[in-house]
Amino acid sequence: MNNVNKTLYIPLYGKAYVSSRGLFLHDPKAEQIWAAEGFALRGKSKSKWLAYYMGIRSAVFDGWVRERVASNPDAVILHIGCGMDSRAARIGKHPLWYDVDFPDVIAERKRYFTENEYYKMIAGDARDCAFLAHVPQKKHAVVVMEGISMYMTHAELQSALAALSAHFESIELLMDAYSERAARLSKYKNPINDVGVTQVWGIDDPTVIEAGGIAFVRTHDMTPAHYIEQLKGSEKRIFAKLYAGNFSRKLYRLYEYQKHT
Repeated sequence: MNNVNKTLYIPLYGKAYVSSRGLFLHDPKAEQIWAAEGFALRGKSKSKWLAYYMGIRSAVFDGWVRERVASNPDAVILHIGCGMDSRAARIGKHPLWYDVDFPDVIAERKRYFTENEYYKMIAGDARDCAFLAHVPQKKHAVVVMEGISMYMTHAELQSALAALSAHFESIELLMDAYSERAARLSKYKNPINDVGVTQVWGIDDPTVIEAGGIAFVRTHDMTPAHYIEQLKGSEKRIFAKLYAGNFSRKLYRLYEYQKHT
């Protein structure tokens, strides 16, 4: 597994950690996989503060997907760059769902996840979207791109959005992104450095990657207060200052895009 793919262990650890403590989301699958894999994270990657952040980020994405599935029960769901995430299981009842990632990641997933009539795994690369040949051309798609935009250039993201637009009549997409400042700082101080990744990209203007009729709609709160309230005492105060304050928001954003028919 290459260095970029190894970054999947950082959010996996975060979800396993918060789930084991009864915080933010219930993810026994993450706990199971983390315990079985025994991947050795070090440094900032295994910080409890980062684990809280990864857990809250996943919970925010989960909530958004649940709302979109409720509003569009016939939509196809694409989780591009799924890593070892078990969102399909956390969401529960859902329409046709595709988890997409690089071939070695999908091979790893198949040790823990089983396909069925409603859930499929596809080996593919977001930079060319050739995997869409295996996805039915439903009228509406709900697309999750969590933790991958920072490994793609603006041109690659535009190409991906154009391909998605050509495949579906309407789209709702949620994507997290580094700011350009965060991308520059990542060379010196970022948990992904602990697994050997140093080259990332950021987005200050979310409209720069619009393509094929997919347009920026809004920025979401990455750390909603009701999740921070689950922490206690000094942990709540420290997290609110370090990970939910103005400086954090300048580094890391959550963007929603849509294409309407």
